[in-house]
Amino acid sequence: MHADFADHAWRHLLDPTTLAGAAFYGVLAFVLASIVVLVIRRFSRRLEHRLSDVTVLRFVSLFAQMLVYLAALVLYAHLIPQLRTVGTALLAGASVLSVVAGLAAQDTLGNLIAGFSLVMSGAIREGDEIKLYAPNGLITARVHLISLGFTVLLDADGSEVLVPNSVIMGSAIVRTARAPAPKA
Repeated sequence: MHADFADHAWRHLLDPTTLAGAAFYGVLAFVLASIVVLVIRRFSRRLEHRLSDVTVLRFVSLFAQMLVYLAALVLYAHLIPQLRTVGTALLAGASVLSVVAGLAAQDTLGNLIAGFSLVMSGAIREGDEIKLYAPNGLITARVHLISLGFTVLLDADGSEVLVPNSVIMGSAIVRTARAPAPKA
């Protein structure tokens, strides 16, 4: 008799149509998502000391964490029959929103992706002396800062030249002097 009660309780707990089952799966989805987020955070902390500019890494890490929680929420909503229509609406709404945001922020997203690529490739680093063939002509300068959207160059006069990362990635660059490698 005791075994039948325990078996019934487990079936009740694992049934997503019951309140107890829905709560169990909600807690399970949150715990699993939190574990994945902790792994992402730990990985990004280990990677931080290898990069000269951690801005992109932090942005990507936070974005990935947000996506993990969003995916857990959508999967949970699809698992619970009463929430299935809400989950479908969330997924469709997120799809439409991402298309609209992508079209509205094409240049900005292009600069973000170019900045990420620039940092990860190591093509240029802070402190490098470069010649950049930009739309307004040849720029000879030292790389001062590489951020998410722009790279800041210092020319011979000490003036700051802000160049969108998409321009840098789409231009021919001549490196005249390499900065010392960052210490690991």
